[in-house]
Amino acid sequence: MVERTEVQVDVEGRTLTLVNLSKVMYPRTGTTKAEVLQYYAQIAPKLLPVLADRAVTRIRWPHGTGDKSFFEKNVPGGTPSWVRVVTVPTSGSRTKSKEDGELRFPVVDSLATLTWMVNLAALELHVHQWTVDADGRPENPNRMVIDLDPGEPAGLMECSQVALMVRERLAADGLETWAVTSGSKGIHLYADLDRSRTSDEVRDYAKDVAEELEAAHPKLVVSQMAKARRGGKVFFDWSQNVGAKTTIAPYSLRGREFPTVAAPRTWDEIEAGAEDPLGLEQLRFTEVLEREA
Repeated sequence: MVERTEVQVDVEGRTLTLVNLSKVMYPRTGTTKAEVLQYYAQIAPKLLPVLADRAVTRIRWPHGTGDKSFFEKNVPGGTPSWVRVVTVPTSGSRTKSKEDGELRFPVVDSLATLTWMVNLAALELHVHQWTVDADGRPENPNRMVIDLDPGEPAGLMECSQVALMVRERLAADGLETWAVTSGSKGIHLYADLDRSRTSDEVRDYAKDVAEELEAAHPKLVVSQMAKARRGGKVFFDWSQNVGAKTTIAPYSLRGREFPTVAAPRTWDEIEAGAEDPLGLEQLRFTEVLEREA
């Protein structure tokens, strides 16, 4: 059992009480909570712009990744008054009450808020593809995301091959694509949008592209969600553009066996991965810090 310790720190003029810094968050590597906090502090200049004006859903591991985790959307009790909170209407199908209601999400707009959140053992930070305006109202999405998820024995090589197809297909519609290895199994692709389309319209467009690529490459691409159809193929998950869904934020840690990160990658790296099964790997937090130094 880790002895409970408390350390007060000043972060951007905010006083925070950090607890249990020696607690091991990743048993396989011995990575401690202090190291997790240090990672997020160092990567903050890259991460905060990615999180800007987005409602953040957290996955928390109070006792490390060797134990249970839980999703958290609403801000918890005791949230500091200086944390920006936005109230977002939600349909009953996504609430425990089965009635229309609302969710009160935190918005991470400062290192102080990020540190507060990570101190609560929030290893993973998930966001929607839409942002909120100055009054906290959801706007149309300003980016589209495509999750390329391999079904065994397919892996990152096959995901990379599909990623190159997607890049070419979206370029035909004037969309520039950037890639992120998910920190889990696959690759996430993003394309910036001008907010002229609703979440439903973006979802429908992504689905059309998925079905088009599936028809052209049926042995490699699958657009249906049924896991039974994914064996040896890459699932083109278009559904994460649904307004209620979230995706792991680029630069966020993952709560996996190893402290991997959803890491932005160059297209040269994706091209190398498409040619060699060992040409692309998921990155750990130490590797991401070295790349971004």
